[in-house]
Formats: sequence, C-alpha cells, structure tokens
Amino acid sequence: MIFDPAIFFEQLANPAYLWGALLSIAVAAVALVIATVVGFFVALGRTSPNGWYRGPSAAYTWFFRAIPALLVLLIMWNALPQLLPFLQADWYSPFIAASVGLGLVEAAFMAEIIRSALASVDEGQPLAGRALGMKPALVMRKVILPQAIRVALPPTGNEFIGLIKYSSLASVISLRELLTTAQIGVNITFRYAEYYAVAIIYYLVIVTIITFIQGRIERRYAWTSRPSRRRFRRVVAPTDTVAIAAVEAERIQRDEKEVRA
Repeated sequence: MIFDPAIFFEQLANPAYLWGALLSIAVAAVALVIATVVGFFVALGRTSPNGWYRGPSAAYTWFFRAIPALLVLLIMWNALPQLLPFLQADWYSPFIAASVGLGLVEAAFMAEIIRSALASVDEGQPLAGRALGMKPALVMRKVILPQAIRVALPPTGNEFIGLIKYSSLASVISLRELLTTAQIGVNITFRYAEYYAVAIIYYLVIVTIITFIQGRIERRYAWTSRPSRRRFRRVVAPTDTVAIAAVEAERIQRDEKEVRA
C-alpha cells in the first residue's frame, strides 16, 4: 500500500480536521488559564513564610506532579460524577472535564514556573515600592509582575504547546480533538500514512503560529540598557572626537613650553 496524495489532500481540506484543531487549541487555552490562576496562588503559598500556606501548596504540587494526566482525565470523567451527582447533568461535557483536568495538572508545573519567576526579581524592588508608600498588592502588580512575566514567558509558551499535544489524551473521554479525528479516519479506511500525515501538518501549523506569537510577546516585555549603534554614532562619537582633540591640544601646548624652556 503506497502513499495516496489524493486522499492526503482531500483530508487536508476536510473541515473535521479544522474543527479538531480548534478544539485542541481551545482545551489547551482554557487549561492554561486555569493552570496560571491556580498556579499563581500555589506559587505564592510556596514562597510564603507561613507554614499554613506553604504546606498545602507543596502538597498540591507534589500530588499533581506525581499523578499521570491520563489518570486525572479518567477520574474527572468517570469517577468524579459518581461522587458528585450534579456532574451527571448534560452541561458537564468532555470539553469541560478535559479543560479542568489538564488545568489542575498543569497548575502544579505552572506554580514552579511562576515561583522561579517571582524569585528572579531582586529583593530590593518590592522594598523600594513599599518605601514609596505602595501597598503590597500594588507592589505585586506594578513592580514584581512586570519583571516576573518576562522570565515566565518562554517556559509558559512551551507549556501551552505541551497542553495542545496533551489534549490528545482526551480521546479516552470521547473528546473528538485533532488526533482523534485522524484516528477515526484510520479506523474506517486503514490508511495510516495519509491520515496521520494530515494531523502532523495541522500540529506543525499550530505550533508555528504559537511560536511566532510567543516571540512577539517576548519582544514586547524585553528591555535592554545598551544604546543602539545608530545612537552611539550620533551622540557618543562627536563627544569622543572633542575629548581626543582637547587632549591633543594639551599635548601640543606642553611640548611648546618644553621647547621654550
């Protein structure tokens, strides 16, 4: 059985793949929002001097870093509705279960990313903000977070890409995302190469777009104290020329005085 380009291009334009890709992105985006919010408070608890906050935060990180994401999804969809009957309603869909389940797992990893980003801010920065009369919440929002975001952006982008790939695990709870769409076609036609190749193309396009957006956001939060070359030529170079001329004039005057003496 050889690769059939006609089947490949036919499936490449199939709206089912586009819908599956959008569903994968949506699950990853909602899970990342949940993970960032929960992970932020867990990170604050991990860095708190109060043991009542530090202990539960460390336990949360330990627990969800140890449990496989697939097991969490199975618990969210199968076991949790048995314990909480209100989750047996129609509104509790595989999309919600997958988004919340992956968000809770990812929050443990985001907590470590946010904790390291907060620790990268110099201790003198919040002290300076407090010295200016800023309240702790304002110091966090205006002083610490803008500097921590710059450090946390690259690993957060990687985690978002990982969540898009982890969304394929949601096939076990009947979520028809991108990889599940390809697998359904394979089960019907047994054309593995063509259907999986289409899924690869979609994943490559998604990751390329996200990488581009991540780069733009990182440049938005990047700063440097080094002057540009163009400015250096325009401002610094004339100053250096004047200084060199002044030194040369002093040397000439000194030589003339020595000759007269």
